[in-house]
Amino acid sequence: METRFLGISELSEVPSVAVVVDVMRAFTVAAWAFAQGAEKIVLAESLDEALALKARHPDWVALKDGPPAPGFDLVNSPGRLRSVNLGGRTVVQKTTAGTVGALAVKEASLVLCAGFVVAEATARILRARNSDGVTFVVTGEDGRADEDLACAQYIARRATEAETDAAEFLGRAARSRAAAELTERVRRGVHPDDVALCLEVDRFPFAMVATSEGPLMVLRPWGEPD
Repeated sequence: METRFLGISELSEVPSVAVVVDVMRAFTVAAWAFAQGAEKIVLAESLDEALALKARHPDWVALKDGPPAPGFDLVNSPGRLRSVNLGGRTVVQKTTAGTVGALAVKEASLVLCAGFVVAEATARILRARNSDGVTFVVTGEDGRADEDLACAQYIARRATEAETDAAEFLGRAARSRAAAELTERVRRGVHPDDVALCLEVDRFPFAMVATSEGPLMVLRPWGEPD
């Protein structure tokens, strides 16, 4: 399996298979949303689009990066989300990097969104697909975020070597700039447990697949959430 690891700005063509990685915190949050019962997640292109979707669908749950804001129900924090009941709800998610990366490859034949919490389930799909090439979109810091690159490399290795040890990759993520900023509360809308929750390998048994549904890009779990 040929693998490429690219930042969002480096995407010059539509990949066949794309794995979009945002460990801290978009796709860890997405996985927790499904675990808390969400039916689907709509990936919004902008805050204005997220608010417009929420206005048209008042029962939907709008979620964003940073501190709480008018019109939004939740912030992009797994620690805060894990106590929220989302049974049967639709979540609208807009983040700085993760949702941007997923929308950048929306024309790919398969788009998987991932973090450490769904690593094995994601790798399992790649093994089953047996694609010649997979593009990993490293969303943070224009492709330089080590927590995202470490996770992407771990999933890529796991797709061909099921017994890969996660310790080295988790260590890199734990030492990353994003982890430090979350720990030191440089970023807003943070829970003290966020970094630890983002570094739980295989916390959930499902992968997350994004597909176009009409004008929207929608993320759904592949396999049943616990």
